[in-house]
Amino acid sequence: MTGLLAAATPAADKRAAFRAGLASGTIQRFPGAFNPLVARLIQEIGFEGVYVSGAVVSADLALPDIGLTTSTEVAERGRQIARVTDLPVLIDADTGFGEPMSAARTVSMLEDAGIAGCHLEDQVNPKRCGHLDGKAVVPVEEMVRRLRAAVSARRDPNFVLCARTDAAGIEGIDAAIDRAGAYAEAGADLIFTEALRTVADFEKFRAAMPIPLLANMTEFGKSELIPAATLERIGYNAVIYPVSTLRLAMFAAEAGLREIFERGTQSGLLDRMQPRSRLYELLQYERYNEFDSDIFDFTLGRNQ
Repeated sequence: MTGLLAAATPAADKRAAFRAGLASGTIQRFPGAFNPLVARLIQEIGFEGVYVSGAVVSADLALPDIGLTTSTEVAERGRQIARVTDLPVLIDADTGFGEPMSAARTVSMLEDAGIAGCHLEDQVNPKRCGHLDGKAVVPVEEMVRRLRAAVSARRDPNFVLCARTDAAGIEGIDAAIDRAGAYAEAGADLIFTEALRTVADFEKFRAAMPIPLLANMTEFGKSELIPAATLERIGYNAVIYPVSTLRLAMFAAEAGLREIFERGTQSGLLDRMQPRSRLYELLQYERYNEFDSDIFDFTLGRNQ
């Protein structure tokens, strides 16, 4: 049953793989997974990692991304996703869900959940979506305390602590660079600058920072959508696509539901649906037969 009910790769190995990937010179692509099955698909397609977005965890609960979720809710979703994939999982830990002691506890919870790394941001608590206007950031010294607390709580030295700064859209890129330098000195392994706009912005940040950098390629936000190959050429080490899979799924679900409502049948939607056979393939139904032959005792037609 190895690798069936849970991923075969231990959390420590996933963290080591994340570290190695950041140092490899090849950009690490982390699409967002809104559930564990999507994480399995991300692995099957061949990406280097899986991302768990705080905005997506909020949206999945039908809540806006304004700091309403708890560390327990986020850690549990991370645990569910990390359980099923051999890839490293990077998770959005917002501001650490409170004061520096809360950030420390959050890191411990995420390590226990099998996560490979998290990012903490310098917004005031409660935060808001990084691509909205009206954000506010805490003083540099407060974010440094937040990061140092997180570093002190880390038990696995390979757990990646990423510092996110939202200062570029508030105080300007130069101020964001200064903040990122202070965060690196405080122990951050990776820097994530939110809401940079152009290739030139990303290049400026890369030229100023000696440690690994992460780019956020979210849709409908402040940033130009830059191909991964271009980001790699600039020298970025990782890129996330946080909400892409949720947006794709919700667009398809809405279109399909409207057609069912209007026509009274889903018969015209079958070519836009994942067939039962493909779902069962992702779920590895057949492999469960190795455990109990009574579970898998049927056949599927070609179009099911």
